[in-house]
Amino acid sequence: MQARIRVVVAKPGLDGHDRGVKVVARALRDAGMEVVYTGLHQTPEQVVETAIQEDADAIGLSILSGAHMTLFRRVIELLAERDAQDIVVFGGGIIPEDDIKELETLGVAKLFTPGATTGSIVEWVRANVATPVS
Repeated sequence: MQARIRVVVAKPGLDGHDRGVKVVARALRDAGMEVVYTGLHQTPEQVVETAIQEDADAIGLSILSGAHMTLFRRVIELLAERDAQDIVVFGGGIIPEDDIKELETLGVAKLFTPGATTGSIVEWVRANVATPVS
């Protein structure tokens, strides 16, 4: 029997706009995934600690503040330091195309920009996040 995909959804940094991340969290949950939403104003350290404690398969970050390069980079670094690179990192926000390419090079698996549908996000997670066998 396959276990359900576990996703930690986080809103790191000072950005206080959380409507979109709540919509995505609900869509993932409605699609049968286990979702932990960490709330607003999380540090990368808090996000990674939560993901490890929750035995998450993926971390989804929502960043609209313009600090996406710093925040995604730090999450990737912390996962490497904790030997947890098997946790897939994806996210969304207002991210320029050139930054998307650089973030993907750093190890961010997928970035969704404004206009992405919840269905496309759910399908991407299903197709790209492995579920452990229980």
